[in-house]
Amino acid sequence: MNCSKIIRTIICLWIFTAIITLPLSLLAQENESTIKHETGFYYTIQKGDTLWDLSQRFFDSSWQWPELWNENDQITNPHLIYPGERIRLLHKHWIKNIAVKTPVKADKKEAPYYTYSAIDSIGFIRKEPVNPSGYIFKSYDDKQMISTGDKVYIKPYGNALLMPGNKFTVYRTLKPLKDKETRAYIGIQHYLGGILEITEIEPDFAIGTIIQSFRDMRANDLLIPYIPRQPKITLAESKKEFNGKIIASEENAAIFGDNTIAFINKGDNDGVVPGQQYSIYYQKKARLDPKSRKYTLLSIVDFGTVFVLHTEQTTSTVLITRSDKSITPNAKICSPLPKK
Repeated sequence: MNCSKIIRTIICLWIFTAIITLPLSLLAQENESTIKHETGFYYTIQKGDTLWDLSQRFFDSSWQWPELWNENDQITNPHLIYPGERIRLLHKHWIKNIAVKTPVKADKKEAPYYTYSAIDSIGFIRKEPVNPSGYIFKSYDDKQMISTGDKVYIKPYGNALLMPGNKFTVYRTLKPLKDKETRAYIGIQHYLGGILEITEIEPDFAIGTIIQSFRDMRANDLLIPYIPRQPKITLAESKKEFNGKIIASEENAAIFGDNTIAFINKGDNDGVVPGQQYSIYYQKKARLDPKSRKYTLLSIVDFGTVFVLHTEQTTSTVLITRSDKSITPNAKICSPLPKK
């Protein structure tokens, strides 16, 4: 009898453990997913920092500290923050403020940074298309749309080295882009679909598995070696007296807004680097005297912000971090405008 009780007790404890362990494992998966998709502006607390000082440093007003506290639920006591703790630095509507400031100060404290977890998925524009290592010529199940977990057949190009374990970015090139006003040639958009890993090698082809998909992929999509990008981008001082324009959104939408990936017509050659921010603006003109044919330029209207994620020689890939109205291709950008 005592033996039976012991056995029942052990079984009950095992069931109880299984019940409480399952939600914890699910919670861990949820946390991993949350971290994976985390995006925003951040700062790591240094010794001697206070919310009061950080508010003054980044927003020119110590009295912003309650908003900074409110943005970070993990801080239970605003008077107790600890070195190494990471805080979310600002709301979207604060972005204009920090864009006009040099993030690195003389005290050499860590500069604020932006985390964009989907950095590997963003495409780019180049004058000449990259040289592919091969292409997908067929999926295992003849799927029209290929995604995560699918196996595919790959034809290598030339002497491209395809070995088991090698990873490649799947992409396709879109139609050449031209300036909508001048019709000058801009470049070729490279549209990224996902990441695959080579699993087998045959004499005339290779087999790979899609390990991550950003968008649907298909037969004839091309491959280039996968090079991981750094999702943590330190804010950089923007160029002075800078003018450019938005070429297009990554998805080639007619109108777009917040959190859209887009391309601008300035790049490495123009001093653009990841971490810079620029204002999106428009400036209308009007006749002050109805009897006169003379037009006068009105005040510049700042209605958005772009954040540089990646640069090429003559173009850059940006994230629209703020838009007060719809944005269209050819929208003008300039050095960050002071907040009014």
